[in-house]
Amino acid sequence: MDFRELIQLINDATEKLDLVSARKYIEDNLELLKENKHLLRGNSRALLDLLAENDVQVKPLNRIEMNIIQAINIYASKFDLRGLRISAKNNTDLLLRPDVKYYLNEDAKFLLEGMKAIH
Repeated sequence: MDFRELIQLINDATEKLDLVSARKYIEDNLELLKENKHLLRGNSRALLDLLAENDVQVKPLNRIEMNIIQAINIYASKFDLRGLRISAKNNTDLLLRPDVKYYLNEDAKFLLEGMKAIH
């Protein structure tokens, strides 16, 4: 695919509000488009900026991690501090992720903050 064709495809996709296709094209050619951002139209440029700022990309939680978070929520709801402490100790890398707070219930957040397991 030619570079001009790529620019045209991205601009057309954003005009048609086909953001899935536009995002795919941008993600596949992110570094090249960052250098030539001036060739994109307004909405395409805004989408590029958004995707470039989120380039760090946090991996989504897998099934095992979701089960661990569910267990932590259950321990916190039942006020089982022993189980909560063991789960937090064995899964410190999971609790350090910035997106985990959104999956914890209020009891778990309160208790884990008190234990200084999360910030």
